[in-house]
Amino acid sequence: MLGNKPIIRHVYEKSKLALKWIYVATDNQQIFDEVESFGGQVVMTSSLHKSGTDLCSEALKIIENKISEKFDAVINIQGDEPFIYPEQILQLAELFNDPASQITTLVKKIMTPEDIFDSNKPKVVLDKNGFAIIFSRSPVPYLRGLKKEDWPGEFTFYKHIGIYGYSARVLQEITLLPPSEIEKAESLEQLRWLYNGYKIKTAITIYESLGIDTPEDLEKAIKLL
Repeated sequence: MLGNKPIIRHVYEKSKLALKWIYVATDNQQIFDEVESFGGQVVMTSSLHKSGTDLCSEALKIIENKISEKFDAVINIQGDEPFIYPEQILQLAELFNDPASQITTLVKKIMTPEDIFDSNKPKVVLDKNGFAIIFSRSPVPYLRGLKKEDWPGEFTFYKHIGIYGYSARVLQEITLLPPSEIEKAESLEQLRWLYNGYKIKTAITIYESLGIDTPEDLEKAIKLL
């Protein structure tokens, strides 16, 4: 619970402000029942998936068969992010106006040296058109000859915000790809897609993300209510 609602309901209601079609995809009966209890749309997926991308792929097939609709794109919103901004979701959706966008995601400008060197905050380097060139847990690029505390002022570093959009066709394709060596080295799934030639279009968000993974995260979230 977060305030008087379960976390998943916060996420669901925020998402409904941005998109018409919202489904919770879960392999957990308790979550399934909770979403149904507040009138949300929910589908049950396999418990064998190794990633959220695989889960989304199965959910898309279930939903399309269930309602006899075909969708152009899917946005994967984490169910533990109750402070997601509808504006962020709309940013991802709008990126699909570019026909070259196969996968979409968000990045945020890094303001402190601590974030640049934090391996839990993956960094992203962009090309001139806003497509991702590389993701890494290491600081990229490396600013040779400069003190680390001076790095934020000498180069615009971006960190990755973990919300994705996929074209429906690409979503089905990337779930068939085997893990790549660079993905295994960094433990970043998106490197598998870049390795296989898929293009990831980014949008710059001004909003921070807060996923709730631990009791300490929940305490921080309660203070933000």
